[in-house]
Amino acid sequence: MVSVNAQTKEELHAQKEEKQAIADAAQAEATAIQAKIDALPGWRKGAFGTIGGSLSNFNNWYSQDTPNNASGNIGFTLNAYANLIEDKFFWRNSLNTNLNWVKLDNKDNNTDDDKGFSPTTDVFNISSLYGRNITKTLAASGLLEYRTTLLDNFNDPGYLDVGIGATWTPIENLIVVIHPLNYNFVFADGDSVFESSLGAKIVADYTRQIGAINFKTNFSTFQSYKSSDLSNFTWTNSFSYTLWKMIGVGFDFGLRSNKQEALDYIQNLAIVDGGNPAETFDSVDNKLQTYYTVGLSYKF
Repeated sequence: MVSVNAQTKEELHAQKEEKQAIADAAQAEATAIQAKIDALPGWRKGAFGTIGGSLSNFNNWYSQDTPNNASGNIGFTLNAYANLIEDKFFWRNSLNTNLNWVKLDNKDNNTDDDKGFSPTTDVFNISSLYGRNITKTLAASGLLEYRTTLLDNFNDPGYLDVGIGATWTPIENLIVVIHPLNYNFVFADGDSVFESSLGAKIVADYTRQIGAINFKTNFSTFQSYKSSDLSNFTWTNSFSYTLWKMIGVGFDFGLRSNKQEALDYIQNLAIVDGGNPAETFDSVDNKLQTYYTVGLSYKF
C-alpha cells in the first residue's frame, strides 16, 4: 500500500509566510527587550575593526615596468568603547587606531629598500569624557583626549586636550561636547613650529549598530584663542557590514587639517623634494589630509 500526500506550491508559500510572521513577531519582542536591557545603568562595551591586505610576487612579468618584484600592503583599524552610564553621571571612553604598512621590493634594483614593510597610515586617538547630569540631555563635563602616531615619531608630535564645559546628548548614540575652556598641549622634540595654546574644544560622536551594520563617525576640533594657525580638526568614519558570523566587510576614511603639521613637513623636507626651510605660517599650503582603508572586518 502506497500513500502520497502532495502539497501545492501556493500551500507551501502560505505555510512559510505564517511561520515567518511568527518569527518576525518574536524577533520584535526580543529587540524590545534588548532595548530595555541597553537602557539600564551600567557598562556598555564594544569593538569592531577592519583588516585589509595583499601580497604579490612577480617574476619576468615584462608587461610592467618592474617585471621582478615582491610587494605587499597590510592595514587594520580598531574602534573600541567602554561607557559607564548611570542615572546621575556618565564616563565614556573610546579608542580609534588606523595602522598601515606597505612594501615594494624591485628585485632588479639593489639600491631600493627591501628590508621590510614601512608604515604609511599611522593614527592613534584615545579619549575619556566624564559628565554629571544637569538635565536629561545636558551635563557638566570634563574631557581628556590624546592623539599621536605609534609606528613612527611617537609623541612627536603628540596632542593632549584637557578641558571642561558641557556635553549635550539630544538623541541616543549622539554625543556633542562643547568645552570653551580647553588647553591643547603639543609635544614635539626640538621643533619651534609646534606650540601649545588655550582655546575651545568641540567634539561630535555618533556610534550605532543597526542589525548587521556597525558605524562610527567622530569629529574633533580645537580652535585656538591665540592664533588660527594653531587650530586643527580631525574627522574619522568607520563602517562595517557583517556577512557571516563575526566577519564582514569594512570601510574607513578620515579627513584632517593641521597647519602646524603642514609647516613642519615642508620645512624638514629636502629641497630636491619640494621642501623649503624658510616657509612660514603665512605662506604654507595647508592641504587637506585624507586616508581610507577597505578590507575585511571583524566584530568583537
